[in-house]
Amino acid sequence: MITKEFLIDFHQRVHRSFKLLLTHCHNLTIDELNQELDGFGYPTIRLQLHHMIGAEKYWIGVLQGRIDVDEDDHLYTTIESLESYRDDVFKATEEYLKSSSEDELETSRPMMTWGNKEKILNPTQVLLRTQTHIFHHQGQILAMCRLFGKPCNGLDYPID
Repeated sequence: MITKEFLIDFHQRVHRSFKLLLTHCHNLTIDELNQELDGFGYPTIRLQLHHMIGAEKYWIGVLQGRIDVDEDDHLYTTIESLESYRDDVFKATEEYLKSSSEDELETSRPMMTWGNKEKILNPTQVLLRTQTHIFHHQGQILAMCRLFGKPCNGLDYPID
């Protein structure tokens, strides 16, 4: 069984790494942040970052009975604005986890998703998906940074 305390710790560790990625992205120029690169689902680093944050916001909203689709990437044009957005979503997720019972977190139930589709979802699995999703896109962003000659190390899941 995965405990509530584990989920809170896991979320904090993932976002510790995410914050380091955002810090590294301060080394990018605005042109690099917005340059489209072939071979990536979201073609710019800025859009990748916005998607990572927006996906967590969406799924935590689903767990709370809301559909929070965030299509306002045009409002987040700088690393500073994306850091603020990440901070807000991190706090919302942490608040959700702290206010939920372990029974609620481990019990699958019907939930509404985008397009008015009802799915049976397990909150723990949804939370784990949002966090592993961050590492998926973090890897893509690091590949993009390497293409700009600005590699970065040390962003694996922190185990210390």
